[in-house]
Amino acid sequence: MTKKLLLLLTAALIAAPLAAQDLGAPMGEDQPVESVQVEGEGEAGPLRGTVTDESAWSDIGIAIPAFATDRERPTPANQDGTGALGREIARVITADLRNNGLFKPVGPDSLPQPGFAQITAPVFGTWSGRGAEMLVHGYVRARDDGRLVVGCYLYDVALQDELVREGWVVSPADWRRSAHKCADLIFSRLTGESPFFDSRIAYIAETGPKDHRVKRLAVMDSDGANHRFLTLGSATALTPRYSPDYSKILYLSYVDGNPRIYVYDIGSGKQTLVTENRNPTIAPRWSPDGKYILYSMAVAGNTDIYRIPATGGQSERLTNNPGIDVGGSYSPDGRRIVFESDRSGSQQCYVMDADGTNQKRISFFGGRCATPEWSPRGDQIAFTRIAGDFNVAVMSPTGGNMRVLTRGWQDEAPTWAPNGRIIQFFRTEKNTGRSSIWQVDLTGQNERRLPTPVDASDPAWGPIRP
Repeated sequence: MTKKLLLLLTAALIAAPLAAQDLGAPMGEDQPVESVQVEGEGEAGPLRGTVTDESAWSDIGIAIPAFATDRERPTPANQDGTGALGREIARVITADLRNNGLFKPVGPDSLPQPGFAQITAPVFGTWSGRGAEMLVHGYVRARDDGRLVVGCYLYDVALQDELVREGWVVSPADWRRSAHKCADLIFSRLTGESPFFDSRIAYIAETGPKDHRVKRLAVMDSDGANHRFLTLGSATALTPRYSPDYSKILYLSYVDGNPRIYVYDIGSGKQTLVTENRNPTIAPRWSPDGKYILYSMAVAGNTDIYRIPATGGQSERLTNNPGIDVGGSYSPDGRRIVFESDRSGSQQCYVMDADGTNQKRISFFGGRCATPEWSPRGDQIAFTRIAGDFNVAVMSPTGGNMRVLTRGWQDEAPTWAPNGRIIQFFRTEKNTGRSSIWQVDLTGQNERRLPTPVDASDPAWGPIRP
């Protein structure tokens, strides 16, 4: 059993009386980003020069100069004007593409800035001379209504061909979303895969001493920007998960000594109680259609997995074995569930049908298997492998092709990016006990730490924003 699981199972026994209401200011509902037609003649050309060999992706040199502007105008997003904001947008795009480990982008601080007229008519000789294979151009225009128009173009330098273009109307406060949308456009066009940059991450923000830890529900953008606390910390928050439609966050809270599963509505800031138990309860998870919630509950020393309608109601027990059955992550089609159990004498991973039948062990590779989570693609399961240290690993749904991706002292609780290409987890430092959120790609060669204002654990990656 992981250290985190031991702490969760005992939390209800030591929780002090707490306030029943623990919400901070609501986030407010995300407004869909409006797409617009951007400057350029005709339709985008066919995708020639697409890289389909994964081993060659990292060889793509992408030049991302500062986005131009048709005229300098101050904006609430940057008082230095739309030109300075165009440089910031290019920096965010560069960081997005660099941090996923597939490309070699060069950002605006090392490149000449094109004029506005060059956005749709690049001087390709300038960029081929710098060794660029792909070129990203864009512009920022301030509208009279206060909103911004951001255009994004991707060119193949060798072919001197426009591959794709798109534009968005955003409020000044959402300028970073336009950068993430542009990075998503580039990523999808060059890889043929679904994007993930314009998404959010929910996690648990941790402060205070070890014997009196304050754990608050928090969210941030996929790159660690725009951090916000959603709860005040008077009640302990644990294990958040986004709903499939992005409108809600599911989490566990200990209030008045009893564990409660809440659904937090992102738009209104209101929360709904799904179930309350006097027994230790952990690891709530959504079904892919958002209709059900899985959770684990300990009764008389035996922990089993239960299913309950997301609107509340009668719970249904799915496992009934001596020992500890914990977790539960649905396959993308909702037909199967992967979970962990110590019924064989050690902590291992199992799969079962969604109704609890056909339970079968899948981990036979040595060590222990914990906190499994099914990939959005359905082809892999990420989990915590415990073999001395705690490390993040992946395997096929049948337990084969196991690969360890991280080598930290205590890396655990993996969660997938919306496209199933990047895995997020939290790492605890051996000497200090401090925790932080990290990301790793499926090669295991590209790790990065996400910036958070305080210690962080239990990350959950949400779907692409509307």
